[in-house]
Amino acid sequence: MERKPNILLIVEDHQAYYGHEQNCEIKRPHYRKLVSKGVDFKRAYCSTPLCCPSRRSLATGLYASHHGQINNQVSAEFTYDTYMDRLKKEGYDIFYYGKWHAGKGTPADFGAEGVFHGDYGNPYLMPSYQKYLEDKNLPFPRAFVEHNWCTPEWISDIMENKEYRLDRETMNECVSGILTTPKETHEAFYLAYEACRKLEECRDSQKPFCMRVDFWGPHQPYFPTKEYAELYNPEEIGVYPSFHDDLSQKPDVYHFEGGKGISENYRIITPNPVAWDVWAETLARCYAQITLTDEAGGMILDKLDEMGLAEDTLIIWTADHGDGIACHGGHFDKDAYMAEEVLRIPFGMRFDGRIPAGEDSQALVSNVDLAPTVLSAAGTGFSQKVDGLDLLSIWKEGTRWRKNVYAETFGHHFKHRGWVMADAKYKYVKNNDQIEELYDLEDDPYEMRNLALDIRYEDILERKRGELKEFLRMEIG
Repeated sequence: MERKPNILLIVEDHQAYYGHEQNCEIKRPHYRKLVSKGVDFKRAYCSTPLCCPSRRSLATGLYASHHGQINNQVSAEFTYDTYMDRLKKEGYDIFYYGKWHAGKGTPADFGAEGVFHGDYGNPYLMPSYQKYLEDKNLPFPRAFVEHNWCTPEWISDIMENKEYRLDRETMNECVSGILTTPKETHEAFYLAYEACRKLEECRDSQKPFCMRVDFWGPHQPYFPTKEYAELYNPEEIGVYPSFHDDLSQKPDVYHFEGGKGISENYRIITPNPVAWDVWAETLARCYAQITLTDEAGGMILDKLDEMGLAEDTLIIWTADHGDGIACHGGHFDKDAYMAEEVLRIPFGMRFDGRIPAGEDSQALVSNVDLAPTVLSAAGTGFSQKVDGLDLLSIWKEGTRWRKNVYAETFGHHFKHRGWVMADAKYKYVKNNDQIEELYDLEDDPYEMRNLALDIRYEDILERKRGELKEFLRMEIG
């Protein structure tokens, strides 16, 4: 019997991607090397722009409407298979490193070995990380804080222009600065080290493996080391194209904001009162952390090559959702609004002999497609119907790929129901009890003109309404 392929999944968290790579050359050499040998999906969306729902979709191939993990607080039961369940039955060894944050349980519940945290957590407090520091003779991580964007009184002990120890219970501070300890103390290099050690153990195994590595970054806090920070000069980062959006054409959901200095009573202040040079320095740290995380991911890919396993491995490198930093009036973080910045994700895939090499694909794909694609590569599938599609089928003769990609939100810091239906040109957003949105993404990639308010686009608006209504009737039920 032919040996099944190995599977490697690299998942980043909360990545500034859409719009930013057009505004600044973000250095991701290892990701680019991967897609030079495979496919870079340029129109990839997350199913829900929020951690837990999106991560549950990665595991199950289901939209939040179907898997039930609709926000970061709910702990819906797993009443359906994950790709790990199915791979285990196919004889795979399952390994997981990093953040789970997909709701109830941990990867161990699905047969995975490795180093992981069930909730959001802080990797620097994990016992295995403490041992890593001891083995490598490394200090506990510390960072110098340049800018604190935290909601007032949320984290009162973090002071600007001071250094502090990264030992909070949950590592999600809305701050930016410089990691003052060696780069190897960063969680991304720790996880890469653990993953590489396991790959070496797999060298002579007769069983195929599925390894997933979920970095905590580039999610804030943005703490690159100096060597990465020096790659980005804040003075060369131009004003983000939607930064000065006055939100007059946006639904009210865009007005929610809690960041220090940019909001009042949880409403964004427009025009944004924080000087662009402060934003530019924060963006520079954000971009530098993306580059740092890229290098850590590259360590894993290099190890796969070194061991001669890359040619027999399906590799997918993606993120759970985007980052709304600096967009539409100058937001920090993300929330229930459905801008492209929070919806769009990188999605690179290599599978030698099964897909083209060096292709930039405009196919409309979603992260619900990851799980069925993984199972297809392993020669199996889900026992129940799922929402995702097999990406490997795109290149098969006669395949009719989706003409619209769907996304949804149930809210984040407050309840909100929103739905997205996007095709090759137009994106439609339905917001409960708020105005609709329609954008021409070809002519207006930063979504500054809401065509739903323009009578000349009534026919297109009505068509998109109908497509969403039919999709919800047929697919969501």
